[in-house]
Amino acid sequence: MNLIWAAFLFLIALIFALAVVTRAGVWLIERRNPPAGAFIDIDGARIHYVHIPAPAGADLPPIVFIHGASANLKDQMLPMRPLLEGRAEMLFLDRPGFGWSERGPGNNETLAAQADTIATLMDRLGIEKAIIVGHSFGGAAATAFAQAHPEKTLGLVFLAPVSHPWPGGATAWYYKLTATPAVGWLFSETLAYPAGMLQIGNATACVFSPNNLPDDYIGKASIPLVLRPPAFRANARDMAQLYDYVRQASPDYCEIKAATVVISGDRDKVVYATIHSVGLERDIPGAELVWVRNLGHKPDWTAPDLVVGAIEKIAGMPVDLQAMARMVEGRIAGDTQGADRFPELRAPDAELAPG
Repeated sequence: MNLIWAAFLFLIALIFALAVVTRAGVWLIERRNPPAGAFIDIDGARIHYVHIPAPAGADLPPIVFIHGASANLKDQMLPMRPLLEGRAEMLFLDRPGFGWSERGPGNNETLAAQADTIATLMDRLGIEKAIIVGHSFGGAAATAFAQAHPEKTLGLVFLAPVSHPWPGGATAWYYKLTATPAVGWLFSETLAYPAGMLQIGNATACVFSPNNLPDDYIGKASIPLVLRPPAFRANARDMAQLYDYVRQASPDYCEIKAATVVISGDRDKVVYATIHSVGLERDIPGAELVWVRNLGHKPDWTAPDLVVGAIEKIAGMPVDLQAMARMVEGRIAGDTQGADRFPELRAPDAELAPG
């Protein structure tokens, strides 16, 4: 009995110690990564965003950027803003629950609700219609936006998106655990931060592989913000609902009328490009798939010029995206970052994915 009691006390002490480490880590993360923009309250949720007003003589329409899982507005703003500033009105936002945005009182738990929050933010800023650029999980959010708010959707640019059901519908074990009531809360408040900090470098290298990881990407893009317990839980709940969302939403993609470009790479080690990107080209009328050899999961950082070209084409400019893709391929042909550490992601052909 004494041994059992001692083990119990040790477990309690360990949990307490991990909670203290997490609190200290959160303080340090927030100190190093302060808000970059402004705040607005939308239905009880405090939303963080960066709005670049339309410049005089803008040659492009407004652009709204939707980041992916585990990220925040800096992930797209850092590579894209320098190339587009002075040409278009831009809106970068932390999706509800990420970065410095709050999720609110249960009103941003679905992709449809997050799309409504983005639409309301656009209204508050006077943006009537925009090109929506979604990366990875942000691609699923972009489909939700286009379906719920077609009048606000001038066009769609998908970057290495998630959009369709994938074989088995599996997600990472730690997302499932964190999305579990009570147990998930305890995990996020104790183990998620220290374990995440140990793995963040390797995970980020995998996301970029085989392309080169930008210098100090993790620090510049404030990626550790997602390891704070509330953000970690929001991320897990998003991932837990993703498969059911794309399974229900994808049959109606044929109703999307907005001009669409999909940029994807054959070396993506995060999502099944042959299911998601090929599926979007198949299902959205008139969509153009720009397939880039030796490109991983980060077109916004590895090929930002190609992303700008896609935005220009949506805006009606005569842009040969396939020729641009060949130029990008020449630039990244020798990239081998992580080739010996991260296996290739293989999946059945798109038509074999469950409907």
